Amino acid sequence: MPKRRLVWHLFPAFGLLALAAAILLGWAGLHVLEASLVEATRRELTSQADYLNALLGPEVPLDRSEFGRQLRWLEQAASIRTTLILADGSVDRDSRSRPEEFENQTGRPEIAAALHGETADAVRYNPGLDQRVLYLAVPIYRHDELFGTFYLSKSLGAIDAAAARLKTWVAGVGIVLLASALLLAWRAASNLAEPLVQLQEALSRFAHGQRGTRVTVPDAREPGELAETFNRTADLLQRQIAVLTQNNNEQKAVLASMAEGVLAVDSQERIISMNRASGRLLGLDQAQAQGRRLQEVVRNADLSRFVSRALTNHETIESDIVLLGERERVMQAQGSALHDVDGQAIGAVIVLNDVTDFRKLEMIRRDFVANVSHELKTPVTSIKGFVETLLDGAKDDPVDSERFLRIVAKQADRLHAIIEDLLALSKIEQSEDSEELQVESAPVRPLLESAITTCVATASDKEIGVVLECPPQMSGKINALLLEQAVVNLLDNAIKYSESKRCVRVSATATGKELAISVADQGPGIAEEHLPRIFERFYRVDRARSRKLGGTGLGLAIVKHIAQAHHGRVTVTSTVGAGTTFTIHVPLA
Repeated sequence: MPKRRLVWHLFPAFGLLALAAAILLGWAGLHVLEASLVEATRRELTSQADYLNALLGPEVPLDRSEFGRQLRWLEQAASIRTTLILADGSVDRDSRSRPEEFENQTGRPEIAAALHGETADAVRYNPGLDQRVLYLAVPIYRHDELFGTFYLSKSLGAIDAAAARLKTWVAGVGIVLLASALLLAWRAASNLAEPLVQLQEALSRFAHGQRGTRVTVPDAREPGELAETFNRTADLLQRQIAVLTQNNNEQKAVLASMAEGVLAVDSQERIISMNRASGRLLGLDQAQAQGRRLQEVVRNADLSRFVSRALTNHETIESDIVLLGERERVMQAQGSALHDVDGQAIGAVIVLNDVTDFRKLEMIRRDFVANVSHELKTPVTSIKGFVETLLDGAKDDPVDSERFLRIVAKQADRLHAIIEDLLALSKIEQSEDSEELQVESAPVRPLLESAITTCVATASDKEIGVVLECPPQMSGKINALLLEQAVVNLLDNAIKYSESKRCVRVSATATGKELAISVADQGPGIAEEHLPRIFERFYRVDRARSRKLGGTGLGLAIVKHIAQAHHGRVTVTSTVGAGTTFTIHVPLA
């Protein structure tokens, strides 16, 4: 049921009060006026009775004929009917009728009271006149004895008619006054309710976000104080909301800019909030995941167990979580309980950090340490073994001594090559990280020709032909020395792994905004499972053959980092038994 407005609570009370006041005042006024007119008539009759008493004179018998004329004159002049009634109740004179027409009058109460010495009056309705009549009985004394009574009567018809007209006038005036009173009551009720209505509307606007809403302070004290209190409260709330909004925006900005995923859940493991990073890491839509249970949106038993532990532990916990998807990712998770203002646990906050690359780098580092140790240990062990053999007496045999020294020299050269490649790789990585590699627009064909010249002796030994395909005008934004080293590494590998009397093709083409330098051989090819790791340090497809051919296992890693230092990349395609093609992509000039 809709609630009534305040004005409809106030107006009926004010209206009823005004109506009651109008009725009461009108009734009281008419009553007093009528009573005053009747009293005036009573005084008039009393005055006439005194006049007649004086006119009657002290002596009895009186001159009845003269007295009768006076009575008739009085009735004609003042419309007062007068009857002289003797002490025994008989009528002696009457201004209108003959005395013999009257019966004994002691039956009327006012006459009976007058015959006992008291002045009495009565107002009664006279059916013959169809009007009210005022009757007055005044005792008459002669020589201290009751002689009789003057019985005077006068019609109140004029007074009643005037009262009727006055009632009509008063009713009209009363209606006007009542309407005015009701209008004033409505204005008063509206004036009392208006500040509250304005306050309610201001509160509604304030609640809907119009923080600058204020109310006009009325002149009345209580509504004015209420309006001032609202305005002060609104100012305070606006300042506090501004501070909270700023803090909230700052927190949102911090959470949105974090690389770590932040996920908050309640005690029922429903998602309270999450930042963009957590949505990206978990593959969730923030809007759709809000309010849903974590198990519904993320199917991962390790994460569910970790969240359950975070909800029940009072201290921060840590663990690694593996997420399966298009690729396997490792998340370092930190969880702690979430408390309300009273310190009660209401959920948990989970921070997820993608450490997949870090773990991969750790694995690569371990593999690198193991590989470099292994690669260095082989020549060192060989050198140490042959040196010990020489010291044990083999040096005295010229044939063995020369053969062993050649082996030691070869292993030393291998050791030197590994160290040189490691130093070169470190230098290239430093220039790649600092972006200090000096590049310039330079023609490509000269550096390709120089690389082929470097490897031509090795190719000739195996009767391998090297074909160059590169337009003379082609140029790129390159560091010529480093890029030549990369091409030499690819060309050296192609010659090493190709059979005799085969062909190696070196080409340079422009594709889009890239310069592509390719080295294609007709060797045994590389199996597909090796291709993703072919550019790792010391990774070998065939370790025994690689060492036999004298490779350090760092050539392709150097090629990759030279390409990356040029803001480019290196790709490989291979078919087992048909050959392999390595391509370096760098920006065109």
